[in-house]
Amino acid sequence: MKGQMIKGHNSKHRKSGVVLARISYLVVMVAIVLSFLPVQPALAKTQKPFIKQDFTVLKHKIEDFLRDQSAGYAGDVKVSAGAIDPNLKLAACLTPEVFFPPGSRAWGRTSVGVQCDAPQRWKIYVRANVSIHGQYLVASHPLSRGHTVTKHDLSFAVGDLTQLPRGVVTDANQVIGQTVRSSIMAGSAVRQNMLKQALAVQQGQMVLLTTAGTGFTINAEGKAMKNASQGEMVSVKVRSGQVVSGIARADGKVEVRF
Repeated sequence: MKGQMIKGHNSKHRKSGVVLARISYLVVMVAIVLSFLPVQPALAKTQKPFIKQDFTVLKHKIEDFLRDQSAGYAGDVKVSAGAIDPNLKLAACLTPEVFFPPGSRAWGRTSVGVQCDAPQRWKIYVRANVSIHGQYLVASHPLSRGHTVTKHDLSFAVGDLTQLPRGVVTDANQVIGQTVRSSIMAGSAVRQNMLKQALAVQQGQMVLLTTAGTGFTINAEGKAMKNASQGEMVSVKVRSGQVVSGIARADGKVEVRF
């Protein structure tokens, strides 16, 4: 009986040892596995939450930029920024910078850039529009080629200046006294390239050459070698036969500069 009790006790002891060995093995294996896993709680503490850029703020900045760039335009200026793709994932920017890409300006349909340096670098381009509602000049009646423009030849119309052809005239003083290059129909917008400066001197005309310097003025007569509008260069032959170049001025004068 006593031998049987000792044998049973040893058997239980061996079973307990096996269980403990298995538990120790599992503990070691779990520790090894855990050592290869990322420590999620630590990362969670170091990562900052992503804050998306407010696109409404960007649109306001774009429109403020366009208003500044169009300051001084004659007329009622209206600006609007186009939609920004809502799928763009842009980090909130501390100081977004608005700029014009090469070739763009605050006129009509245009493109505007916005870029960020911190906390993340990004750059986008946004469509925008600048409209300028104001007055421009039209021919009040048909104007024939060679006609010298007077104030009675002009009247004002109102519209979006950005939708009109380039060079439309908005100030009558810019064109009064100029001559018509080619016929202009009544009601047509007057463009600068439709007109040319009236001749200040004509070929063969006797003109007065003037040269001024510190403490002196020299005047001489000569003959214009070609037609010239005010501000254009013209060659003049003086009595000695020498040819002198100068700038055509009003009243048949030519200014010579050295």
